[in-house]
Amino acid sequence: MAKIEREDNGKKGRFIIYENDEFAGEMTYTWADKEKFIIDHTSVEEKFGGRGFAKQLVMEGVAYARKNNLKIIPLCPYTKSRFDKDKNLGDVLA
Repeated sequence: MAKIEREDNGKKGRFIIYENDEFAGEMTYTWADKEKFIIDHTSVEEKFGGRGFAKQLVMEGVAYARKNNLKIIPLCPYTKSRFDKDKNLGDVLA
């Protein structure tokens, strides 16, 4: 079962996904201001590809934004494509 954790230093942060305690990928972000963050990179380790981990990372970021009344600027090409495909994410789009 994959597990996702979040790290944040007040300027930048990342969501990290682990499979059986092994690093499987991450989605990094930078704070644009107190109410918006920019998702700038999403990557999954090759051996974990094809399992939907990148989508799980994006959805974790969306859940975090919703819970904290934040908006997302999706600059990462993968994240932008998820937002383009899933109109249900529009509520957190900056």
